[in-house]
Amino acid sequence: MKQILSKWLGRYLGNEEAVFLGVMMIVFIVMLATVGEFLGPVFASMIIAFLLQGVVNGLGRAGVSRRVSVLTSYILFLCGLVAIVIGIVPIVGRQLSLLLGEVPSMIGRSRDFLIDLPERYADYVTAEQFDLIWVRVSQEVANVAEQILSFSLSSFPSLFAVALYLLLVPVLVFFMLSDREKLLAFIAGMLPEKRSVMTAIWSEMNIQFANYIRGKAIEILIVGSLSYLVFLILGLNYAALLALLVGLSVLIPYIGATVVTFPVLLVGYMQWGFSSEFLWLFVSYGVIQFLDGNVLVPLLFSEVVNLHPIAIIVAVLLFGGLWGFWGVFFAIPLATLVKAIFNAWPDTSISDPT
Repeated sequence: MKQILSKWLGRYLGNEEAVFLGVMMIVFIVMLATVGEFLGPVFASMIIAFLLQGVVNGLGRAGVSRRVSVLTSYILFLCGLVAIVIGIVPIVGRQLSLLLGEVPSMIGRSRDFLIDLPERYADYVTAEQFDLIWVRVSQEVANVAEQILSFSLSSFPSLFAVALYLLLVPVLVFFMLSDREKLLAFIAGMLPEKRSVMTAIWSEMNIQFANYIRGKAIEILIVGSLSYLVFLILGLNYAALLALLVGLSVLIPYIGATVVTFPVLLVGYMQWGFSSEFLWLFVSYGVIQFLDGNVLVPLLFSEVVNLHPIAIIVAVLLFGGLWGFWGVFFAIPLATLVKAIFNAWPDTSISDPT
């Protein structure tokens, strides 16, 4: 047993770099579980800086100086931020308020639909079974109403968090862009001089993280814009709000599209019932999801390391539970990072102890 343990320690913790990497992983996991949510503005700034770095690199290849490239990219970011705050947020907020105001009428229509079930399907649903279903539905409706009420009461901290993001993120993005080389040199100075394993992991993950973040941003933009256009053509109520949900649903592979399907179809049914318009909505939404999964994702993420769907779902559940929204967003790159560490960490150059 002692020989086996000594062999394992020599393989995984046989030098300074391996010990340092192990300590870094432990510290990282502890930070995710404890203060990860408080670092939200930092991670949001890192994501935006990754996106803007592509613009900086493109301008640099065109012969523009780095200072001008950084300034141009930052101005584009500020213009986009102002457009979102002034243009999109008020529309989505207004539609959300209208949707919450119609919740009682939706509940009433759902109740009428359920009341008719025993008469329509008397051969399949008995009165006793319907009573059990109705009790369960009533309990869920009461829970939803309580959550809506608590949402309105807890809006102040949410507004404070939004203000904090709007204040800190632009400042952090500017310094991450302008002082990128200094920040990377500072981090490199904290690492061991001999870091072949870390270099291998960094080489594999640098492109992966950048491609994933930029690919997700493009995917959200395309899927959200296409959904909004389709919903607008069909005349669906709350088109902007539902399109935003559909766009953000791509952050959670497999699960997000399934969850967002319910509100989209529910709003369509409440507006049109089982009609040709509802059928068009169902087909159009299915086509968008099909194109996203079979055309857009392979094009955008062709250079990202492939992971099995089970690994992706486990990563979403694990990192989402540890880190909330940011854990869900970074689930795939974090899973890819774990895979890269697993592939690069064993130090085979160290001879096994005998």
